[in-house]
Amino acid sequence: MKLGHEVRQMPPAYVKPYVKRGKTDAADAEAICEAVTRPTMRFVPVKSPEQQAALSMHRARDLLVKQRTQLVNMVRALLAEFGINIPQGVRLALGMARKIVDGEAPAVPSEAARVVGRLSQQALDTHAQLREIDLDLLAWQRANDTARRLMSIPGIGPIGATALAASVTDASQFRSGREFAAWLGLTPRQHSSGGKERLGRITKMGDKYLRTLLVVGMTSLIKRVERKPETADPRLVALLARKPTRVATVAMANQTARVVWAIMARGETYRAGHQPRLAA
Repeated sequence: MKLGHEVRQMPPAYVKPYVKRGKTDAADAEAICEAVTRPTMRFVPVKSPEQQAALSMHRARDLLVKQRTQLVNMVRALLAEFGINIPQGVRLALGMARKIVDGEAPAVPSEAARVVGRLSQQALDTHAQLREIDLDLLAWQRANDTARRLMSIPGIGPIGATALAASVTDASQFRSGREFAAWLGLTPRQHSSGGKERLGRITKMGDKYLRTLLVVGMTSLIKRVERKPETADPRLVALLARKPTRVATVAMANQTARVVWAIMARGETYRAGHQPRLAA
């Protein structure tokens, strides 16, 4: 790019069909040359260094969350062998880990106590690193205009806002909010033939991490609606009355993805009451 060349990136899955046979550098080069000339080929926009930095924090955060879960589950399982049960929830498990490290753990054999103590300390250290990354992402969110505007959408917090702002280089590459939702795998899979349209489950194609963040955010929003329906959007209350909770969650994630596209593609801010119609 610095030398004036136009850089184009293609998803490997879209290039693979043009490989005739075998796996060689020459065959790959031929497939790339053929794929890049296709008028319907979809290219991946080049991300800025700032976006790549934010995504690196997200990748590290995702790894730490998994490691913390593994450590907490291991501590819980080892203590259960001695009849000591830790209530469900990361907060309670970390509280027990702190007691173990401080020497306030229930009585267990010394060998097991040392093992559980090491794992508990590692879980606490991992949690501390996770909190540091969360603070870095919060600072990035406050400094990024797109992420600040996305934060105004109900159900989207700093993690979701920064992930979306860092992952989507140019939202205008999508022609509509539905196309953006389809890119995230939040639209129904089509099984149409002979003029008859049949829709199945959502495709779950595209970026699994972004899709998960949207679904988790809508799950949290639904819990708030169920606790205080009198203060919630009447449309959300009506949707929950018509559809099972899981179906409603995915429908709201689809709807939110369309709102995200409008804000990013048009440079708008979120306005309650101007969202697309909820569908399920």
